[in-house]
Amino acid sequence: MAEVIPFNGHYRHDHREPHGCFDAHLHIIDPDFPLIANQGYRPAFFTIEDYQKAVRGLDVRGGAVVSGSFQGTDQTWLLAALEALGGDFVGVTQLPDEVSNKRLLELDEAGVRAIRFNLRRGGHQDIGAMIRQARRVFDEVGWHCEIYADARELAPHLTLLRALPSMVIDHLGLSQEGLPTLLALVEAGAHVKATGFGRVSMNVPATLAAIADINPHALLFGTDLPGTRAPRPFRDSDIELLHNTLGDAHAMLALHDNAVALYRPRGSDSVA
Repeated sequence: MAEVIPFNGHYRHDHREPHGCFDAHLHIIDPDFPLIANQGYRPAFFTIEDYQKAVRGLDVRGGAVVSGSFQGTDQTWLLAALEALGGDFVGVTQLPDEVSNKRLLELDEAGVRAIRFNLRRGGHQDIGAMIRQARRVFDEVGWHCEIYADARELAPHLTLLRALPSMVIDHLGLSQEGLPTLLALVEAGAHVKATGFGRVSMNVPATLAAIADINPHALLFGTDLPGTRAPRPFRDSDIELLHNTLGDAHAMLALHDNAVALYRPRGSDSVA
């Protein structure tokens, strides 16, 4: 294997030119917009400027701004962030069940590309309702759904989840016990976020390798910044781990190409 050398804060093999990364999971926590305490928790603010400073040197060329549990189903802050960041960034939002088709079209035009279901923090415990809403947004605007849950808790719903048209599982499914369920979903076409390495309870390299063995196009890199409630937030060596585990070609799929194909960013210049 060729020697691994650093460039701009992350890593490449010495025979391949870098082509940037797409950060498929980041949070913006803007003090200009109200937060909702979730289980008594309100995170510290993390502005666009804070994010840009944190990823300086990583050659970020776009990303997915993800709604947190503490932001509820409001998109005001998200639309402001997408406007400021530019068309290489997209949104992942939480929605009320009664959202109108007109609103879905407006959000899609603004760059929102996915609906998020946060089972981890007490939201959307009705799996049937979640499935119906996921199908609806896919049919109306072509969005995929993103599920934040311990994959072991998804096992009883595997048949229903396998039938979803497009799905992403956050943070490697969180647990070693959930790995069989996670891999079954990958076999059915699910994507998985290679994110939150400091919040999972599993062998991260082995999990990444197992997913890539099934489908190297399934993995989506993200920083998970600012790492709210994570015991250990993102660090640059997480990208080195991707290269060392997956090899150069598959790591670059996870770092950029897979996410761009899934999220379909609008493509105007960004400010990051």
